[in-house]
Amino acid sequence: MLDPAAIAGIKWNEQGMIPAIVQDAQTREVLMLAFMNAEALKQTLELGQAVFWSRRRRKLWRKGETSGNTLRVQDIRIDCDADTLLLLAEPAGPTCHTNAVSCFFRDLDEFIAEPKRY
Repeated sequence: MLDPAAIAGIKWNEQGMIPAIVQDAQTREVLMLAFMNAEALKQTLELGQAVFWSRRRRKLWRKGETSGNTLRVQDIRIDCDADTLLLLAEPAGPTCHTNAVSCFFRDLDEFIAEPKRY
């Protein structure tokens, strides 16, 4: 069990989650955003591989458990407000379920029906 004192300063949301941004440890490209609960963080620290909480499936999932496209965690950082994690990871294959390197491959202008200029 993760020592409660070790995570006492983390500001979990009302569902007991914290957003976790995953960034490629070498290129610094943002790969994905997911959520972690205390158990996901504990398993990530123990395994050295990214484990998240699937809000849709309502269960823990190790990134790449079916695809093989795992994320080997090199470092975990917490932001200044202690309410967001940053995982620096080494991806083994594409991170996105669409087979893209990153989940952030679409430009907003391409996504919306009528592009707007900012």
